[in-house]
Amino acid sequence: MVQDFAVELAAAVRARRDALRLSQQDLADMAGVSERLVRFVEQGKPTLRLDTLLAVLETLGLELNLGIRARNAAHTLVTQPPSAVPPSAAPGNQPEPENRP
Repeated sequence: MVQDFAVELAAAVRARRDALRLSQQDLADMAGVSERLVRFVEQGKPTLRLDTLLAVLETLGLELNLGIRARNAAHTLVTQPPSAVPPSAAPGNQPEPENRP
């Protein structure tokens, strides 16, 4: 499961960096990390420090969202640019209505 997450994260970071037309060195300089770290993220290395990973995501305008997954549900990574809508108001984050007879 960790490796699947790392591969999905790597693809999302690489795609966003490419879309912004940044080199790995440009991204590293902007995020205050080494180019080597950017390469590790894009290679899907599963053992990264959270603070450095978050610096890269922040620089790219990406955020990591956590949610409660249903039992036996497949893992889904969501990386997206931050929005003006608070996470609690996003679709799918609304409480389920109670079913009362």
